[in-house]
Amino acid sequence: MSALDLIPAGRTFSPEEITVYADPGSRTLDEAIAEADVLVSCPHAGARIPEELVPFLSPALTRRLQYDFTDVATDAVVREWARTDPRIVAVLNPHPRLVRDPNRARPADIAGDLSAAIERTREAGAWQKVDLTGVDAIRPVTFSFFPILEVPSDDEERVRLVDTFVEVGERGLGVYERTRDELTERFVEAKLRSGGRFTRLSFHDTMNTTTTREGAVNVTRAEADRLPAVVALSNRGDTRGDERDPADPPTMDPERLRALAEAHRAGFRVDDPRSVALNTPYLGSQEILAAGRRFRELAPRAAEAALELDAVQAEFLREFLLGDAAVEELHRPGTDWIVEDADHVRSIAQACRRSWDLYRGL
Repeated sequence: MSALDLIPAGRTFSPEEITVYADPGSRTLDEAIAEADVLVSCPHAGARIPEELVPFLSPALTRRLQYDFTDVATDAVVREWARTDPRIVAVLNPHPRLVRDPNRARPADIAGDLSAAIERTREAGAWQKVDLTGVDAIRPVTFSFFPILEVPSDDEERVRLVDTFVEVGERGLGVYERTRDELTERFVEAKLRSGGRFTRLSFHDTMNTTTTREGAVNVTRAEADRLPAVVALSNRGDTRGDERDPADPPTMDPERLRALAEAHRAGFRVDDPRSVALNTPYLGSQEILAAGRRFRELAPRAAEAALELDAVQAEFLREFLLGDAAVEELHRPGTDWIVEDADHVRSIAQACRRSWDLYRGL
């Protein structure tokens, strides 16, 4: 357990710690919002586990499994992008999805959902596929169904587990959710005064492989679950970004989504246009759904202000974000995580900025 990366017990994050923008020494957050037109949120960027949860973790959990169960590459890439691009502001969740997944609807009964997820996991058995439908904001197993939690058999201890998760989550994940939503509203109010464009970007990464019991991240996902070579941009629409279901309208204007895709193809300098796909394999989840609903409520005011409001999910291929050397290491059995290549991180962050600048027509 000593190899795990932990957040010290009692640690509470502040909004300022998880919000990143360029030149904070010379610009206030309000000034950054006035200049920016994109709010980037990273709901799965956190990898470090709160120390309070250690008594409930499986003894077999390794640092590699810990990091693999996050969108680990998004943290360094988005921080670098936000530090160097005055046109964006970013907010990053400091807690892992083990605590709770903020890209799922917040459960009305967090303790009840966690209890249900734990029970389903226990019934399925270790390393066995488990159906978490309806309670998937709570993740007691990894993508390869490794049981992260060592669930107590004693009822009193199980209550303590649930209470600890709920209490600890408010110190980081809860701060992220509140900060993300408050920043969204601050952007909206600023842009309703100035007009133009505001985009909520939910930033993610996923590998096209999952882990073996020996820690090799080399089990190929089903074809339907594989990401394109660079990124999938999602607006809840079809593969062209157009409306797929009238009851589930696009969160980003289809023409603007297609323009954003073209900008990413140029910004990331890809040879194959299929390297940037729309709504494949994912349609986008809670963050863009919530932003889309909010923006539809604001549509009359936005029209009066000549303001375009969009929400889009970007799901990058983690292999692409990490680079070939890191992927080669992760394909071998092991218990540790890789050391990120700072030059590679900078090049990806620069490509993100280049893509959005091209989208803006800069």
